Amino acid sequence: MRLGGQVFVNEQNPETWAIALKEAGFRAATCPVGGDEDDSELDAYMAMARRHDILIAEVGAWSNPVSRDDETRRKAVGYCKRRLALAERIGARCCVNISGSRGEQWDGPDPDNFTKDTYALIVDTVREIIDAVKPERTVFALEMMPWALPDSADAYLSLVRSIDRTGFGVHFDPVNIISSPRAYYRNGDIIRDFFAKLGPYIRNCHAKDILLRGSLTVHLDEVRPGLGRLDYRTFLAELNRLHPDTPLMIEHLSTNEDYREAASHLSGVAAELGIAL
Repeated sequence: MRLGGQVFVNEQNPETWAIALKEAGFRAATCPVGGDEDDSELDAYMAMARRHDILIAEVGAWSNPVSRDDETRRKAVGYCKRRLALAERIGARCCVNISGSRGEQWDGPDPDNFTKDTYALIVDTVREIIDAVKPERTVFALEMMPWALPDSADAYLSLVRSIDRTGFGVHFDPVNIISSPRAYYRNGDIIRDFFAKLGPYIRNCHAKDILLRGSLTVHLDEVRPGLGRLDYRTFLAELNRLHPDTPLMIEHLSTNEDYREAASHLSGVAAELGIAL
């Protein structure tokens, strides 16, 4: 697998970006450009990525393509198509979004997120995005959420079968589906089940951690890898069975030091298992 993350540089350009990633020990990164830059800048970043053996793990397409507001939905679908086209051009492992929400918060809970109509809308929308681009080097994938589809291995597998496109792949972030104390304490089983059902489709993974607090009602907080209870021994062991270029991307940290601490923890677990990052 390839460990990746974000780096913060004072004056980012293709060279400083690539060197900072190498110094951090990262062999994968998120797309460093927004897609609106001229071709020469994009080409310069990709040339530096190739020179330093940095794989582009994902192109984010964060938007709400199932919004109840028609204009918001139209713009989101168009944005997903453009981002998937960018991922295809640069050979990223995936273009990733969430399925979206039927509520006012684009990534938030809503009772209609789990209805049959919303499921059908997700299927139709993802097909439209993929069919417009027809990707061959990358895939479109959905990051799981605790309050939107897909919210489990079975829900994701159902979408894979319903969407029925080779251009649809799987993105795995186990923390996002740990939504109860029962799941928290048996997250290793959940991880094993996910890989057993969806391993061949997984193109990219996220690395963070989760911590159950003791205050009522249930409080589950995202924390830096190593500060929570995610079963990284199981996660890394299962991930190591996949293609060696499958990225594991540390996310949501705010400083280079935080990323170094997270990478150190993951590297330590991997070393105990005899896994090379």
